Amino acid sequence: MTLVQRDRVRDEKINGEIFDMSPSPSFQHSVVTNNINCKIRDGLKDSLCLVFMENIDYKYDPESDDYLEPDIIICCDRSKIKGNSYYGTPKFVAETISPSTVKRDRTIKKDIYEKAGVDEYWIVSPVERALEIYYLNDGKYELVESYIVEDDEKSEHYNLKTEVTLRCFPITMTLEDIFTI
Repeated sequence: MTLVQRDRVRDEKINGEIFDMSPSPSFQHSVVTNNINCKIRDGLKDSLCLVFMENIDYKYDPESDDYLEPDIIICCDRSKIKGNSYYGTPKFVAETISPSTVKRDRTIKKDIYEKAGVDEYWIVSPVERALEIYYLNDGKYELVESYIVEDDEKSEHYNLKTEVTLRCFPITMTLEDIFTI
C-alpha cells in the first residue's frame, strides 16, 4: 500500500487577493499557538463557545467570498458555523506572527478584526516572546497590554509569572504558559 502525501494548503483571501500561507509555520509558532489554544479550550469546557486553532475560515465580509484563517478564534454562535467556515463575529482572535505574515497581522488583519467588531485581539511573537493585547473600545482597538518576556529572576523586569486574562472569559494564563517551548 502506498501512502500519498498531500501538501496542506493554507491561504487567506483579502479583498479578492489570495495570500499563500504555506509552508507550515515554525515549530515555535505551532507550540506557542497550541499553548494558548489549550488554555482557552480548558477554560471553555463548560461553555457553548468553541475555540479553533488554524482550522476554520473566518468569513468576515458577508458581501464577498473573502476569508481569514486565524491562528486562534473563539466562536460563540454555533449557528454561524457552516462547513469549515464561521460567519459570525468572534469574541477573541489571536494571530501568531511569523516573518511572512507580520505586516498583514499588524495592519490589514487587525483592521479587519476591528471593523468586524472582534472584542479582543492578540498579536503573539514566539521568536521575540512578545504579546500585544488589544481591546475594542468605541469601535477602535486600544493596546491595553504589551509584554516582552524577561525570564531572568534576578532582573527587576522579571515577568514570566505575569498573568493575562481574556476580557470576555474567566480564562487566565501566565506568560510562561504561553511561551514555554
